[in-house]
Amino acid sequence: MTFINQHSLLQYAQRDDHVMTIILSAIYTTGWVGMGFSKDGMMAGSSAMVGWFNKKGQPRIKQYYLQGTRSSQVIHDKGELPLTNVPPVVAIHGAMIYMAFQLKFENHLRQQPIILAFGSRYPKHFHLTHHVDKRTIMFDFSGGSSSVLYVSSREKKNHGALGMIGWGIILPVGAIIPRYFKHKDPLWYYLHAIIQLVGFIFGLATVLLGIQLYNKLNVKNANISAHRGIGIFILVLSILQILAFFLRPSKDSKFRRFWNWYHHWFGRLALFFASVNIVLGIQIGYAGNEWKIGYGFLLAVVLLAVIVLETLSWMKKRSDKTTAPPTFQMNPVQ
Repeated sequence: MTFINQHSLLQYAQRDDHVMTIILSAIYTTGWVGMGFSKDGMMAGSSAMVGWFNKKGQPRIKQYYLQGTRSSQVIHDKGELPLTNVPPVVAIHGAMIYMAFQLKFENHLRQQPIILAFGSRYPKHFHLTHHVDKRTIMFDFSGGSSSVLYVSSREKKNHGALGMIGWGIILPVGAIIPRYFKHKDPLWYYLHAIIQLVGFIFGLATVLLGIQLYNKLNVKNANISAHRGIGIFILVLSILQILAFFLRPSKDSKFRRFWNWYHHWFGRLALFFASVNIVLGIQIGYAGNEWKIGYGFLLAVVLLAVIVLETLSWMKKRSDKTTAPPTFQMNPVQ
């Protein structure tokens, strides 16, 4: 029986004694091709067969155990796939690479999460480089049907980019302005309102795209559910911040102090959970080091800017106190 998608072809035959022969073919230029068997649709904890041709044109095929998401946790010659005594092989014909192996299961294999991944660089000392594309499907080996179990890399990148721009850049900048630039009245107010509105639009788009991606998943994962829940919680806080604009009392109102508490702390809470959720999203999305380094650099710049501005603000307040003219008290008439 055969499964075909845009990039690969999966052929398999399952005997009555539960022995399964699998042939995976894919378009190939350089790098490696892998097929993993997962327990829950996630990369961590799965086992995979990976094939490639090295720079000398020599075929290589090995089983890997994906202990975690880092390269050091992808261990060659380890795994839980029940290989038979028939040696696995890898071959090239034209523009296609073919990887064949045989497994013997205890029971007839039916629905199984399958990970298809591709890397563009040669493995170094059998250590795999980071994949350039990955797709997880729920495959029914009893009928040959499949359904998307995980979203494509492009969809994940769009979701992550929107969240990082909206919650990682725009909203923190909008929060900095009213704290350190109130002396530019009323410019600070209009800048704060416009920037936060733009950030809210980006955040809303992030959540809507995230919900769309979540609905494509056919697997329940605690980290994904937590990421989704935190994202919706941040959106609720953002909506409350938008409502704060319309509920803003006058400066002389007795409720102004409570409104300030509500506006300031809900905003800080939203930014804190946004940072946590971005980190969680990078982790569960198996993003590359460029995402980790990029957000780490972005977060460091924002924190450094806050520290510098807070220091300058404190120095200015201290300077104003020391240079303030002394107040004299008239002597009472004797």
